Amino acid sequence: MAGSGEHVKALVQSHASGDDEAFYSVALQVAAQAARQGHHHLAADLKAAVENSRAERPRKVTSIAQPRGDLSDLVIASHPTVSLKDLVLPEDLAAQVQRILVEQLQRKNLLDHGFEPAHRLLFEGPPGTGKTMTAAVLAHELSLPLLTIRLDSLMSKFMGETAGKLRLIFDSADAQRGVYLFDEFDALGGDRAGNDVGEARRILNSFLVFLENSSSESMIVAATNHRSILDRALFRRFDMVLDYALPDAKQSAAVVRGRLGSLAKGIRWTALADDMAGLSHADLVRAAESAAKSVILAGGTKVSADDIRLALKSRQAASLG
Repeated sequence: MAGSGEHVKALVQSHASGDDEAFYSVALQVAAQAARQGHHHLAADLKAAVENSRAERPRKVTSIAQPRGDLSDLVIASHPTVSLKDLVLPEDLAAQVQRILVEQLQRKNLLDHGFEPAHRLLFEGPPGTGKTMTAAVLAHELSLPLLTIRLDSLMSKFMGETAGKLRLIFDSADAQRGVYLFDEFDALGGDRAGNDVGEARRILNSFLVFLENSSSESMIVAATNHRSILDRALFRRFDMVLDYALPDAKQSAAVVRGRLGSLAKGIRWTALADDMAGLSHADLVRAAESAAKSVILAGGTKVSADDIRLALKSRQAASLG
């Protein structure tokens, strides 16, 4: 009876945490115990139920509870809905993202052959160029939660305790599979040679140790707007470094067109190239949304080139300001 009681407790705990595999594992242990006690029909029914449930389980985002305790002050959990088709990137960068997805989708095959899929990633480039969106796409396409850590606020809020807080996050990454995005990474990765703050150096060294020892269960993504200030030694610690840049005219048109959808039929995008130049993906999306809302509120059903141009000029002015 003691064993059955422990099994029931484990079943309840695994169900409450949303850990399906742990739930199935305990259920199979119960089936094995039933078989040993001579309850062969019950054992067979339990095994069949587990197998059927595994086979019929729909593809869904891994369910996680919102982080509790100390972890709740460190990470923000979300389940992104943005997909790969929504991501507008240069061809070579898009190919790198696709490669990451392929390795993750075939992770078991790679691990069976003694290789780890790329899971330590550094995204660098100007603000608004798609770094955070890429992390969201990876999470969505792999049906994983996205857990975002703002390193700048982490360091300012927990100065003196940051290394310990980082350990909590990496322990969580080992225990709960997900995409862990360390945003504002330059707050941590400044050139150690020019850093006189002993605490910051200890934090960076701790991060590098945790990164080096991190399992391939989760993806660790560091995003920075300032590659030039990062310690060169950091780059070799990552499996892949992805370089982001402002979009060219073709990519800019694709971003705006994608956000406007059917509202933008008949637009000659080449005529807007100069107005889009120098704007980030984020700026272009905001301009498209501004143009669309203005037209909708005025009772229109179609956005004109002039509507888009006006919104783009407004974003240009905001960027300069």
